[in-house]
Amino acid sequence: MVDVADGIPQGKALDQWESAPVELFDTRVIGSNGYEETAGSDIVVITAGIARKPGMSRDDLLNTNAGIVKSVSEQIKATSPNAIIIVVSNPLDIMCHVAKQVTGFPRERVIGMAGVLDTARYRSFLAEALDVSVQDIQAMVLGGHGDTMVPLTSYTTISGIPIRQFMSDEQLAPIVQRARDGGAEIVKYLKTGSAYYAPSSGAVEMVDAIVRDRKRILPCAAWLEGEYGMSGLYLGVPCKLGRKGLEQIIEVELTSDERAALERSADAVREPMKTLSF
Repeated sequence: MVDVADGIPQGKALDQWESAPVELFDTRVIGSNGYEETAGSDIVVITAGIARKPGMSRDDLLNTNAGIVKSVSEQIKATSPNAIIIVVSNPLDIMCHVAKQVTGFPRERVIGMAGVLDTARYRSFLAEALDVSVQDIQAMVLGGHGDTMVPLTSYTTISGIPIRQFMSDEQLAPIVQRARDGGAEIVKYLKTGSAYYAPSSGAVEMVDAIVRDRKRILPCAAWLEGEYGMSGLYLGVPCKLGRKGLEQIIEVELTSDERAALERSADAVREPMKTLSF
């Protein structure tokens, strides 16, 4: 783990390593204030950046975090030129763009963790509303990581049973909105920080898919080159993840409403890019 603050990564790494006898792992966790010890990494997860405060949108972090992600990306390029990068920093879709531009890595090796988190939130709220296990809910959230994310209600099922056999569109609407506001809801409670546990679980799921070459199909932020009729931006879409990183973008059939919502979400990603400076 790398952090600019002296002692923080070292202490957190030692704390994690001391959990090894209980959690039963032998991977040595170390902390560093530089990138030399990370040289030759296969995967790097970027979480660097300032966190949101109550009342802030993800886009409010734009240029500050762009400078931070630029610096981190330059170090990754220099020390681990063959790495696969998973970006978690906000605003997510644009920070992926910064990392890709700075490193020059192909799109297969710069992916954003957003859809896994957004989908997890959506599934957890559905499970709560329906009083069923989260394990039985299949769902996917596409689009930008923000207020315009697109939960695909047409693909939402409970053990394969369409969601609309359990609830009406009117009942589903507030759950969709809560998923969109999931991060802000946590920020409002914490006041001095943002979500930690669910985002880290999402990043771990992506890393596991890549390291173990699982060929998982997960919603991730990927650089579009014509998929869904769009190009030149990062957007959440279904991605097959394996040892090479992004191995395939899956184009699913969308309803007219879902297609329109995805277009609006793409516009919401493009708009702040006009003021991006890094």
